[in-house]
Amino acid sequence: MSGNRIGRVLTALGAAALSTVLAAGVAPAAATASGGVGAPGIGDPYYPDYGNGGYRISHYDLDLDYRPGNDHLAGTATLTGRATQYLTRFDLDFALTTDAVTVNGRPARFARSGDHELVLTPARPLHTGQRMVVRVRYHGVPSTVTAEGFTSWMRTADGAVAANEPEISWWWYPSNDHPLDKASYAIDVTVPTGYQAISNGILAGTQPAGNGTTRWRWRESRPMATYLAVLAVGHYDLDTSTDARGRPVIEAYDQGLSKDHALYARASVGLTASVIDWESSLFGPYPFESLGGIVPNYEAGFALEDQTRPMYGLDFFETSFDPYVVVHENAHQWFGDSVSVHHWSDIWLNEGFAGYAEWLYSEHVGAGSALSVALADYDAHPADDPLWSVEPGDPGAKHQFSDAVYDRGAMALQALRDVVGDRTFFGILRAWAATHRYGNGSIPQFEWLAERLSGRDLSQLFDTWLFSTGKPPRSVFHLPAGGAVPAGAPASLSRIRHTDALLAGR
Repeated sequence: MSGNRIGRVLTALGAAALSTVLAAGVAPAAATASGGVGAPGIGDPYYPDYGNGGYRISHYDLDLDYRPGNDHLAGTATLTGRATQYLTRFDLDFALTTDAVTVNGRPARFARSGDHELVLTPARPLHTGQRMVVRVRYHGVPSTVTAEGFTSWMRTADGAVAANEPEISWWWYPSNDHPLDKASYAIDVTVPTGYQAISNGILAGTQPAGNGTTRWRWRESRPMATYLAVLAVGHYDLDTSTDARGRPVIEAYDQGLSKDHALYARASVGLTASVIDWESSLFGPYPFESLGGIVPNYEAGFALEDQTRPMYGLDFFETSFDPYVVVHENAHQWFGDSVSVHHWSDIWLNEGFAGYAEWLYSEHVGAGSALSVALADYDAHPADDPLWSVEPGDPGAKHQFSDAVYDRGAMALQALRDVVGDRTFFGILRAWAATHRYGNGSIPQFEWLAERLSGRDLSQLFDTWLFSTGKPPRSVFHLPAGGAVPAGAPASLSRIRHTDALLAGR
């Protein structure tokens, strides 16, 4: 929609009806194919063939064997869920070599369509609402596999890291690859003894697996989007502790880090527990059972908010301590992980919010108020800067991770805070995190919530900042009485993002 989107919808439907429609959070009708065939996409406007129609997955059980020496991965993935329509055929998203498939214990036919669609034909059709258990046995060398023209699998000097956005699961497990279909996970990884295998959630234990190998067992009980599942294998030092609430804190640092890198990384990622406590005071209770981080000896070019265990590329700790990247990725635990996007066009709800968390942290530590950071960023980008040529509320797939989504997106939140005041603004953030906890959210839902809690028509504000191009006038920021700007912004904040260039170079 454009113009006064929320106002027009409220007029047509009424607030109660809009709330019901938006809260449903269901995939669009396009995700359901007829004739018993599940659609090859879940209905995302940016990625039409990502995710699948006809079923939902509630749990992934991954039993993996990885050999770092030759980058060989073998696995059995058991997906438990239910059919949402009558199914004679359905797809999974996957790029490695499939060896065998069963559906509800019976062998199923399988074939590849394109480079990441695995088409399954069960021996017996599935009926609407029927429980389904899909078991896929597979193998491959992930670093040699390309899909959509790139690989998201990162080979390191002594292992590998599986972490990327919006797609990574294709290279290590079959899935319904879209945030609309979140599930719990059990991830068991067998590696040569002496190596560590790090993943999400709670470490349920390690045990000898025979032939000089060890099995690492990880459990994430809260719903998790497929791209947020992480795997890092190599030689890592694990720093384990508990936070003030007794939750496990697991930080993994590659043993190959230089002395300076290790110093800066530990000083930064070591703040995770205190950062989570501070963010909880703003956003509401931390939504997960564990926390921590992973720092591989690899310049990934980005950091990623993997659920409970963000991955930080070595780039962030090249020359200094960097608390802002830790603030950013852990803000995502609320905005992106617990509350995931409904469609990828809603990415502002992830990156604008995590970016603004950095500005709030600057304010918290006395380095510069969020308003001063917003104004400094605004002034640093002239009217002809590309920042103003992308709409953060609908940037398009090619610009999903552009500066506009992060920086202008954060400015949008500062503008909202200016208009509604601190008490209402932080009430909106907490209500958003609570209302959509472990689910999905869309920009129209957030706009509606902000209008309901503030009692204001905010359509012009959201149109200006999210759905218009061109640099807004500086007067859109509401300066304190007298026009004085709070203490100046820090010299620089972390640039926590995939860039367009990085995405184009995949």
